[in-house]
Amino acid sequence: MPHARPAAVAGRFYPLDPAELRRQLEAYMPAGQPVAARPKALIAPHAGYVYSGPVAGRAYARLAGAGGSIERVVLLGPAHFVRLRGLALPEAEAFETPLGRVPVDAAAAQAIASLPQVVISDRPHAPEHSLEVHLPFLQQTLGAFSVVPLVVGDATFEEVSEVLERLWGGPETLVVVSTDLSHYLDHAAARQRDAATAAAIEALRPEAIGFDAACGCIPLGGLLSLARRQGMEIERLDLRNSGDTAGPRHQVVGYGAWALYEAAA
Repeated sequence: MPHARPAAVAGRFYPLDPAELRRQLEAYMPAGQPVAARPKALIAPHAGYVYSGPVAGRAYARLAGAGGSIERVVLLGPAHFVRLRGLALPEAEAFETPLGRVPVDAAAAQAIASLPQVVISDRPHAPEHSLEVHLPFLQQTLGAFSVVPLVVGDATFEEVSEVLERLWGGPETLVVVSTDLSHYLDHAAARQRDAATAAAIEALRPEAIGFDAACGCIPLGGLLSLARRQGMEIERLDLRNSGDTAGPRHQVVGYGAWALYEAAA
């Protein structure tokens, strides 16, 4: 069996039981008609599902009917636990969730392994939730796919963009950036801060987004920089905080979901 990174937050951030997990995912992504235009990239949050699941579900609902056509997901999220220079690929050959194993795309990993900002290490991945919580959503919507999991530490927007350009591919490749928004403000202050962040995201202005506005501002900035150069379109799907979903309102975390589309040929 290939070396796999075991699930680190199943049973805490989302259900460990596969049947219960699928029930929650279905609730967050109610069945509907396949969307007319399929996004090239998604931006979605990474908290426990009770808090951010409804917001993430709005993003992943945009993949309705995409199973079998999206074969590879480039998944980027911030490093919360391990200090890191650059972007880390895992040594692991697969990632485990209660819904099964997702293989790491070896060819894609090889395509970026020579870049100086890319390191190969399981250590930043082992405790990290920012990537893991997205995998069940992707398994539910896409079925079989491979993943290029990248934990992002201290890097520039251009270093992230360079990695994305190498992996961009065609309609078989989806990019997902994992980020939450403001942290631990009261509900009213969070709404104000997150509205400003949303405006910067939708204007494709990553330079206006700091660490206090989005914990994944570096992978987010890399995607937005590339999207601006490519003339992509962006659509807001949701903007809420934990005070709107399941938590108290005196101290909240902000969540947003966006879809990005390539310019028409």
